[in-house]
Amino acid sequence: MNTSLILRTLGLVLLCEAGAMLPSLGIALFLGEADYLAFAISIFFIAIAGFILARTRIESSVVGYREGFIIATAGWLFLALFGSLPFIISGAIPGFIDAFFETMSGFTTTGASVLTDVEILSRSILFWRSITHWLGGMGIIVLTLALIPSLKIAGMKLFRAEVPGPAKSKVLPRVAQTSRELYKLYFIITVAEILALKIAGLSWFDSFIQTFGTVATGGFSNKNASVAAFNNPAVEYIIVFFMFLCGMNFALHFHALRGNFRPLWKDPETRMYTLVTLAAVVFICINLITVQGYGIEAAFRQSAFQSVSILTTTGFATADYNQWPAFSQGVLFLLMFIGGCAGSTAGGIKNVRYLILFKNASREITKMIHPKAIIPVRLGRDVITEELVESVVSFFFLYLAILLASTLLLTAMGIDLISSISAVAATLGNIGPGFGAVGPATNYAAIPAAGKLLLALCMLVGRLEVYTVLVVFSARLWRS
Repeated sequence: MNTSLILRTLGLVLLCEAGAMLPSLGIALFLGEADYLAFAISIFFIAIAGFILARTRIESSVVGYREGFIIATAGWLFLALFGSLPFIISGAIPGFIDAFFETMSGFTTTGASVLTDVEILSRSILFWRSITHWLGGMGIIVLTLALIPSLKIAGMKLFRAEVPGPAKSKVLPRVAQTSRELYKLYFIITVAEILALKIAGLSWFDSFIQTFGTVATGGFSNKNASVAAFNNPAVEYIIVFFMFLCGMNFALHFHALRGNFRPLWKDPETRMYTLVTLAAVVFICINLITVQGYGIEAAFRQSAFQSVSILTTTGFATADYNQWPAFSQGVLFLLMFIGGCAGSTAGGIKNVRYLILFKNASREITKMIHPKAIIPVRLGRDVITEELVESVVSFFFLYLAILLASTLLLTAMGIDLISSISAVAATLGNIGPGFGAVGPATNYAAIPAAGKLLLALCMLVGRLEVYTVLVVFSARLWRS
């Protein structure tokens, strides 16, 4: 195992995290907030730790999948552990477990919170809380590869260990180039939404915070009532548009930005993603109008916002859907198990996996009629390898097993079944709010400490899509 390269890469990740805290330090100093000291101390210790690890002398620049899995998993754990320092030192979240939960929720773009009143926090703390979203959305390993191509390592192993989706593909020949181009696109979308929200009437600070939560499909807001606090339909429609946009494969956006829209129109996953979104919006809209007497525009806006927010695993809210009809709640609950597209900032199982499962099920039915027929699984014109089909089937089994086991553990801690299963689904899918005691009008503060640690692990497993984390716990990984 290439231990020296693992340590050096983790050191570079920490240096990136220390650099990401500088804007929050600047805000604290500019506004005269006392929390500047918390950021100064945190940056100092993180930078020292990062510098020591980054100075590790590497003997070989070869990275295998073993190193890739360890770097990805350990990197995200390091980010959450060190990233919680400003919360702890400032006293914004005094308990370590709560601070770790909040930071892991931020970096994994889950948006689950233990804070009962975010509006009393300083602007610098709120900015750091939302910056964790923005960094985690595209991926900190991807950022490291983009900023430090001098690593000269086989970055595709790291890229595959972190980027979501059953299959990873580069948009350019070199991984460092791909990482830089994806972050440029990420930055462009971020700036576009900030300007749109500012024009719609938000302050610059509010625009930044909501944008970080949207483009990363994270969901942290600086308002207790989330986006509903602004009571601004234009803001809600803008956020819906950008949530939907960021739930799509960024590689397709890359080609579209260069004038090639064909991959976007022809992509089977994008079609399914769009169809699922429209179906959910229409079903909930009709249900709200007929059962609760909503007006057409209000029903459409509320259904569109909550549907896209849950499907893209963003977790913003403009309504307490715990008070909606059972049918609407059922639709939203199903959306929690779908997610966005592969290669997006969204979490969840991903639409493409469902497509592969549907195609495989259809093939098995046909083979029952024609046992000797050789029928490949296709997505569009592309033939899906048997290895990938098996990987998707195994992924679903593992995802379901983790969901059921974690739910059972939460119920053993005294949490009711609906709250338990929705809390696990919401954290494993990186969504944030669930149903029952962890609904959009409440949070995770009442969950026991052991439950918070379990759910934080679910966030990490969901963000790195099960295999990357589980492989690290496999004994075979550590054998020579």
